[in-house]
Amino acid sequence: MELGLVGLGKMGGNMRTRLREAGHTVVGYDRNPDVSDVAGLEEMVEKLPSPRVVWVMVPSGDPTRETVRTLADLLSEGDLVVDGGNSRWTDDQANAELLAQQGVGFVDCGVSGGVWGLENGYALMCGGSDADVAKVQPAFDALKPEGDSGFVHAGKAPGAGHFAKMVHNGIEYAIMQAYAEGFELLEKVDLVENVVDVFDSWREGTVIRSWLLDLLVAALQEDTHLDKLAGYAEDSGEGRWTVEAAIDNAVPLNVITASLFARFASRQDESPAMKAIAAMRNQFGGHATRTAPPPGGDAGTDASPGD
Repeated sequence: MELGLVGLGKMGGNMRTRLREAGHTVVGYDRNPDVSDVAGLEEMVEKLPSPRVVWVMVPSGDPTRETVRTLADLLSEGDLVVDGGNSRWTDDQANAELLAQQGVGFVDCGVSGGVWGLENGYALMCGGSDADVAKVQPAFDALKPEGDSGFVHAGKAPGAGHFAKMVHNGIEYAIMQAYAEGFELLEKVDLVENVVDVFDSWREGTVIRSWLLDLLVAALQEDTHLDKLAGYAEDSGEGRWTVEAAIDNAVPLNVITASLFARFASRQDESPAMKAIAAMRNQFGGHATRTAPPPGGDAGTDASPGD
């Protein structure tokens, strides 16, 4: 098939390569002229045969919304837009409605695989009508990993694919946090002599083996105690959206929520919350603090029940 691809960054550029290696024709556009095939969106659209398929791989939020608005003016009835970025599922509903006014179809597609997708394939979770998904199925088949898994038509309503990808990322947060906490405990206790080898041994035969574990082992083999890294972790936004969806639907996501909050804690050089806890412990029990004890208290004794 022939399609346009907007956004040729780390994932988009590799996706263009994988599609071309599968025999598809891709006209790519990026603001970086060094990697772009055309000078602009209008030229990209002009080079595509009707009905046109344009796959968008740009940052979520305003960049995606602006790209979709531009495409709505350039495309014609029967054409199709695929949003393969990390858009919030509620944005998909608005984008689908906007494009429908021009008779243009819409498919949302959560894409997982990162920089390894070129070699291993990308896990794809899409939402949209059966007819629209069928139009882009050859591209899905080329991008997905070999085998029966790795692709799902998650639902016909706009947003179904990105909602599934959002939950996927929430689960990813929790798994990563569990590995990280296990690493910290193994490092802390002066008993295990070869922490890296312990993690490496878990990669085969255990119930917790995974690709994330493989990646952690690779990182530890390069930097055994992770001394070269700062203990600071950003969040992409999808963990927050997962927790928000859980609140809206009264679903208890205890572990995923805790893993998201752990990332927030990583950004604090000195936690105000921990300062408040230290102050309260000092007040009710005279527990030691880094400053003077409260009046009448003894910062080394348990004068009252404490934690």
